[in-house]
Amino acid sequence: MRLAAAAALASAAAMQAGAATLTVCSAAPPDGFDPTQFTSSTTRDMAGFPIYDQLLSVKRGTSELAPGLAQRWEASADGRQITLHLRRDVAFHTTPWFKPTRAMNADDVLFSLQRLIDATRTPKASPWLASAKAGFEAWASNGLGELVTGIEKLDAQTVRIALARPSAPFLALLADDKIATVFSAEYGAALLKNGRVEELNTQPVGTGPWLFKSYQKDAVLRLAAHPGHWAGKPAIDQLVFAMTPDGKVRAQRVKAGECLVGSYMRAEAIEAFKGTTVRLLGGPVLITSYILVNTRRRFLSDPRFREALWLGIDKKSYVASVYGGRAEVANSFLPSVMWGHDASLERAFDPERAKALVKASGYDGAPITLSMAVGGSIDGKRAGELLQADWARIGVKLKVEMVEWGELLRRTARGDYDLSHLNQGNGADPDSMLTPDLSCGAVASGGNRSGWCDRRLDELLDRARVTADRDERAALYRRAQRIVFDAVPVIPTVYPHYYTAVSAKVKGFVPGPLSDLDFRGVSLD
Repeated sequence: MRLAAAAALASAAAMQAGAATLTVCSAAPPDGFDPTQFTSSTTRDMAGFPIYDQLLSVKRGTSELAPGLAQRWEASADGRQITLHLRRDVAFHTTPWFKPTRAMNADDVLFSLQRLIDATRTPKASPWLASAKAGFEAWASNGLGELVTGIEKLDAQTVRIALARPSAPFLALLADDKIATVFSAEYGAALLKNGRVEELNTQPVGTGPWLFKSYQKDAVLRLAAHPGHWAGKPAIDQLVFAMTPDGKVRAQRVKAGECLVGSYMRAEAIEAFKGTTVRLLGGPVLITSYILVNTRRRFLSDPRFREALWLGIDKKSYVASVYGGRAEVANSFLPSVMWGHDASLERAFDPERAKALVKASGYDGAPITLSMAVGGSIDGKRAGELLQADWARIGVKLKVEMVEWGELLRRTARGDYDLSHLNQGNGADPDSMLTPDLSCGAVASGGNRSGWCDRRLDELLDRARVTADRDERAALYRRAQRIVFDAVPVIPTVYPHYYTAVSAKVKGFVPGPLSDLDFRGVSLD
């Protein structure tokens, strides 16, 4: 993979003389090119945002909702109907495998959402679900199969979504690439007719600022500017993602000018840019880093043992060693910069109490395995070794295994793990963290990978979703956080600060609280 990525960098450098080429050193590859099938930020960065558009969008550098393919929208008085007014003259990509005959319209929105609805209601009859190896996790885990009761085409540029009940977080979901990406109904019909529905995920056709050119798996992805994009042709002609999982190598390549952007820079790599013109842009984000606990496993099913693991982590040392101080100690599952966050929750490092809880749980010394991702935003091996040492002091034997990112997601989705380290950040609304990851309904859909379920939490989340007043919602979410805190299905470790390394040649890049790589509005000197 390194040789292929290096060749891609050399090729991209050669192209820069004749076109505005932006090469990005990416921490991990995309999982695929149908964003509704996957949940990783790298899939969003390389497919969801550049290749496609969503019904709504988020203003760059913020979490504020903005128009997308729907240029305006309104809700009915009872909050159970959302009417979307679509842009005119939005062009789909023309590619060697598909040539559109018309602009985007209501039929495409109906196709895009109806295939998700059908996958929930009639799963055995859905060819799209059959081709989606991981299903449509975000749609299912957010309970949308039950919430969305229908979609109606009012005219060529207007659609109405009917809901079973009012939902305060629903509009924000219409900006989520995992839920509200718009696909071509024409392309979908052609794939169905020819029995090639899986190609929606390998030969994408969108309306986004860049169109798909080629992908060498785990090595390099090439995108080209979409000349007919509704917001105008992007200034970047060629957008190239070179897969560079080693954080130090990402830093070296950005420093050398081989990449103009490096994603998810690790703390130890940041020092490499001192005295250079490379800028580090970022800071606190709407993300929580945490240890996912498989509560179906022996010992880990005991809340006393899970609390012992939490109490046994020296988080202050963890922040200093793994994150270079660029993070905050976490106690709630909700990020500290998210509204509704409960700052009163605290469970301090207490190895003596942890030892007592380990003994009370009946733990017999059997090894517990922690699965850590290769690459990514931290040194997983170092993090694992620190946890291994911390838990050895309380009498828990930990085995650390390093797993490729995609494989780690697959294992945790099917429950094939003891403990794993993940990052979670789905949006700016507390519901986007709690419902898809910790609700009872999300256990069956695969979003709640811990397997833990508490109906009291679901009742609070249900009440918060139908409540319009933010202060009232925040109070409900604080009660929800306490339930999660007490039960310990997850162990929040830190609220990380994310940084993107950006060459001085790159103009207009804006980091945001959602930690995405958004190259709309970016140009090169």
